[in-house]
Amino acid sequence: MSSEDGEKGPPREENPAGGEQLALIRETVRKSKEPKAKPRTWRGAPLAEGLPVARVLVDKGLLHLDQFFDYAVPAAMDEKAQPGVRVRVRFGARVVKGRREGGSLHDGFIVERRAESDFRGPLAPLAQVLSTEQVLTPPLLKLCRQVADRYAGALADVVQLAVPPRMARAERDTSPDPRPHPAVPDPGSWQRYATGPAYLQALARGDTPRAVWLALPGPHWPQELALAVATTLASGRGALAVLPDGRAAARVDAALTEILGEGRHVLLTADAGPEERYRRWLAVSRGAVRAVIGTRAAMFAPVADLGLVAIWDDGDSSHLELHAPQPHARDVLLLRAAEERTAFLLGGLTSTVEAAQLVESGWALPLAASRDAVRAAAPLIRTVGDGDQARDEAARAARLPSIAWQVTRDALTRGPVLVQVPRRGYVPRMACDNCREPARCTTCAGPLELRDQGGTPHCGWCGRPAADWHCPECGGFRLRAQIVGARRTAEELGRAFPKVPVRTSGRDTVLGSVGAAPALVIATPGAEPVADSGYAAALLLDGWALLNRPDLRAGEEALRRWAHAAALVRPAGEGGTVVVLGEPTLRPVQALVRWDPAGHALRELAERAELRFPPVSRMASVTGPPAAVADLAETVRLPPGTDLLGPVPLPVPASGPGRTRRHGEPPPGEQWERLLLRVPPGTGSALAASLKAAQIARATRGGNEPVHIRMDPTDIG
Repeated sequence: MSSEDGEKGPPREENPAGGEQLALIRETVRKSKEPKAKPRTWRGAPLAEGLPVARVLVDKGLLHLDQFFDYAVPAAMDEKAQPGVRVRVRFGARVVKGRREGGSLHDGFIVERRAESDFRGPLAPLAQVLSTEQVLTPPLLKLCRQVADRYAGALADVVQLAVPPRMARAERDTSPDPRPHPAVPDPGSWQRYATGPAYLQALARGDTPRAVWLALPGPHWPQELALAVATTLASGRGALAVLPDGRAAARVDAALTEILGEGRHVLLTADAGPEERYRRWLAVSRGAVRAVIGTRAAMFAPVADLGLVAIWDDGDSSHLELHAPQPHARDVLLLRAAEERTAFLLGGLTSTVEAAQLVESGWALPLAASRDAVRAAAPLIRTVGDGDQARDEAARAARLPSIAWQVTRDALTRGPVLVQVPRRGYVPRMACDNCREPARCTTCAGPLELRDQGGTPHCGWCGRPAADWHCPECGGFRLRAQIVGARRTAEELGRAFPKVPVRTSGRDTVLGSVGAAPALVIATPGAEPVADSGYAAALLLDGWALLNRPDLRAGEEALRRWAHAAALVRPAGEGGTVVVLGEPTLRPVQALVRWDPAGHALRELAERAELRFPPVSRMASVTGPPAAVADLAETVRLPPGTDLLGPVPLPVPASGPGRTRRHGEPPPGEQWERLLLRVPPGTGSALAASLKAAQIARATRGGNEPVHIRMDPTDIG
């Protein structure tokens, strides 16, 4: 049929999917004709896909650079450039014709990988991935940020304290496999404390008890601290204990090894050397070891599933970091306990005002023994006041009162005798023999000292000899000893007891232990060796030298040093006796006689509250040249209720051979000032933030002399 007849051909079969297929074909053709997007490159080299931006913490501890910087990730580094690894980047480059040129190489850490950067200009690429070890983990980075904010410091400075320097050979070594959880140990000597077993039971259950532990005198505290760590490990969690020095850490390390055996914990101290210390730190970071015993640098140890943080003797100055921003180990562990929800244990033979405040506020519970247990463990304390020494012929002739001489003579028949001397050296301080005026150098006004018997007096600061010295007050030219050091004391006691061996322990040579045989052990505070069976007696000489220091903590520090020496003496029931040369009516001496350090700390805390001194209030110290201190005071926007105390001239620090300048001290020949800022409780963070902002503002203006800021200074005079 023709079409003219109006007839149509056979009907077509409909295909519902045909339209979709046709649309898909057309879209494919359209995209094929579009120009392809070029991959991101840097000077011809492709960049990583997906997350081409690395946010880097550059290792420059400058407050006005306390931020993260974005860098491009080359494709060749994509797999290695993960968050937490160390990298090397160019910093300070300039944009020239759309490219970043120049700059110097600096180390840093990748903290994040991102798809886009907030910076709209061209990004410089990572120069090198130094290591694939992810050492700056997110929890450690968060802790470092909290510490930097609390102390008004730079994050890079805190990270430098938290992450040890890289040792490539240590990274190539494999860490041991994690050991299974140990069994719950027996409470042992913790049973001497009323709530001691209950505290350990809470640790074993996985709870988070917080306690301030006043340890009994004697040799048991290392084992008791090790038991707390071992019990935490038995619960399947990690533990961290920070000690003031290597000797104390070694004692706890030996006790923990005896309880758990080898391989379940590491000892992090400087004595291990940089490479071995880094190897042990990596074992902790990789999760192979979950218990750490160490000195103050261990406060940042990245322990997995942390269940307990403990600190021993928080009043020791060794817990204060000397590098900026100078954090205290106690405060860092308190931050970790709150952030990581761990148990907390602050232990010591005495109590600081900070520890007393934790108990007084209810944040931690007291963990102490009964008075009967204290009397059974403590030695007998006898005192010799200034009046007694003035009437004592033996004290005037040999600086050893009759009571001390008799106690020493009797004790030497039963064992060694410890003699604590506040100052090292021979005669560290001298005075005019006529008018008793302190003898000082005519060049730098430093104190004169005598280094050897019959030697020439020298300046303790600049080291200049003073053979022709004469007193500017009375014209006298004869000198006498104002303070007698450890070596001079050893000579005097050696003549008084010629048949007894004399051993010394101080900064140059610190003895770890002595035997049980009769001997005279002359030691400076903190360097007292441990006697195998305890000392038969101890003499605490020149108590006034500790109590008369111009320091808010003079009484607390004197009691702490005396108690640590007295705790090495046998109990009174075994004949142990301690003679302290100090005025019996003074509060620290009375606290030692009663062995009541907790009561002493509570009274000190009450006085601090009346005076609004730390730790009841937060305080910051600003030191520097007078013009710089005044400039910061005008720049900073202080929180409401801030009190300004000062400024006052800063005491000139000691100098001379062998002494390094500490952070925040004036250079030789310069006179600095100190301004104290005090704020009410709860506004310490605002004060730190304001001071940090003021420092940044001064730095960005340029040409300003720097000032040093310390939050919560421990040496307020």
